Amino acid sequence: MNIGFIGLGIMGSRMAANLQKQGHSLVLFNRTRAKAEPLLGPCGTFSDSPAKLAEQVDVLFTMLANPDAVEQAAVGPDGFLNRLRPNALWVDCSSVNPSFSRKMGAEAARREIHFVDAPVTGSAVPAAEAKLTFWVGAAPDDLETISPLLLCMGNTIVHTGGQGTGTSMKMVVNLLLGTGMAAFAEAMALGEALGLSSKMLFDSLLGTPAVAPFLASKREKIERGNYEAEFPLRWMQKDMHLASVSGYESGVAIPVANAVKELYRLAMREGHATQDFSAVYDYLTTTHKSPAPAKA
Repeated sequence: MNIGFIGLGIMGSRMAANLQKQGHSLVLFNRTRAKAEPLLGPCGTFSDSPAKLAEQVDVLFTMLANPDAVEQAAVGPDGFLNRLRPNALWVDCSSVNPSFSRKMGAEAARREIHFVDAPVTGSAVPAAEAKLTFWVGAAPDDLETISPLLLCMGNTIVHTGGQGTGTSMKMVVNLLLGTGMAAFAEAMALGEALGLSSKMLFDSLLGTPAVAPFLASKREKIERGNYEAEFPLRWMQKDMHLASVSGYESGVAIPVANAVKELYRLAMREGHATQDFSAVYDYLTTTHKSPAPAKA
């Protein structure tokens, strides 16, 4: 089985590396070739374009930043969809909205290409350790084909149903992550303004039903003020926007998610875009800290 991988950012580079660690050779493409260099060698060759890559593979993984990037790689001037062989399998692991996945599935079907949406939950560390969760929208036969490959990169596969259901689940999960992080940061800002130390707040809140379990992993970043990205804030803002789009398309009101989406946008304007999404804490507690009210 010849495997291609397009998109070698924070997540994609680690996922591709884990496929190689399990003995798979890959044909690779990334707009910036330098990001592919660590993966080149006996188990990795670089292709000059998505189209040229597609001619060499039976299974193609994409892990790209947003729907526009996926669409450009798939059906742009050098897109791969017109060059994949009939019955080849395209697995899109990108975080995109469900209607877009269904659109790409239809484009693939017109060309006799099998399409699977398989976005992941997990950031840089789980990606490096092959501990990602895959939310997979696929026909059963396609799922059977790709499961051994997914288990090279993750340790959990959830078959959510047909095309578009994997990205649907991803939208739900990231809405919870994004709003949970923002709510925690806002609560911390209030607690500190009321005179409580951040240490007391962390010690008292983490591990209780009041906060999401994942927030414990953000404590060190917040306490050190080192927001090296595991999941960049700009991509969380993008996913919150896609959740908003999905809500509009589905006729579902999601007012909290829409407010949080704008909070992340404001944090981006203050220079936090490429930092970890937990930097929304810094935005709320430092950049826009209000002065204490004057005593009468």
